[in-house]
Amino acid sequence: MNRTSKLRPGLLEELLPGVHRLVAPNGGPMTGPGTNTYLLGQRRQVVLDPGPAINAHVDAIMQAAGDQLSHILVTHTHVDHSPAAAVLAKLSGARLIGLPPPAAPRQDQSFCPDENPHDGAVLEMDGVQLRAIFTPGHASNHVCFLDDDRRLLFTGDHVMQGSTVVIPSPDGDMAAYIASLQKVEALQVANIAPGHGNIIDDPQRALRRLIRHRLQREARVLARLAKAERATLEELLADVYDDVSKQLHPVAEFSLRAHLIKLVDEGRVAKEGRFWRVTEPDRQG
Repeated sequence: MNRTSKLRPGLLEELLPGVHRLVAPNGGPMTGPGTNTYLLGQRRQVVLDPGPAINAHVDAIMQAAGDQLSHILVTHTHVDHSPAAAVLAKLSGARLIGLPPPAAPRQDQSFCPDENPHDGAVLEMDGVQLRAIFTPGHASNHVCFLDDDRRLLFTGDHVMQGSTVVIPSPDGDMAAYIASLQKVEALQVANIAPGHGNIIDDPQRALRRLIRHRLQREARVLARLAKAERATLEELLADVYDDVSKQLHPVAEFSLRAHLIKLVDEGRVAKEGRFWRVTEPDRQG
């Protein structure tokens, strides 16, 4: 399996027999080289995360699948992952599988699935078999898909190579995200095929690192609040994310707010107007 590709947009690359990757031309600070679209099956008849509705990318998917496209799976409906689904379905008649978009910002409301898989559902798609694994957190409708035979997990934005995941409010949920990371860790998969970046060949290490990172960030929030007694979101952002470029602070603010909401729900932090404060300092450390 090629784990060190340059991830060039428009290049159809075989990762394993029956597993191809096509990177969308939507690279940027939040998407890295671009969104990974996967074509599965010996005839490339199943598309997973078709990406943005960019004409060149849609054309490349259709060219790769030819007239064989039968199913389109979507891990979640953020606008860099699913808008091409409706376009491809109209062109090919392929069946759409995934969870419908929530009523929240940055969601692709054009995605209208034909099938909503339940957690653990085994999907049989013209010779391709995948198991749906519900992983809310980054988005409330996030689903990973597991190739049980190969122990290969397609993670969308739940786990990305070389980067942590933003938890955008109001749809994102930090407590759910950490629980979903632990759920995936328990699966003991062999490899992860992420929505952005290269194949991850040490999933357990990557998952432990992500869980540890989120808990350490949460501990910094609590320590900062305990020291200051109370602080605004802006004050917390500057301190808790002092290891992150200020250019990325508008994005980091989403995850900080998600941490604070989690702590409020747990009764460990309270919000008073613009200020946040610790309610149980004895639980620090």
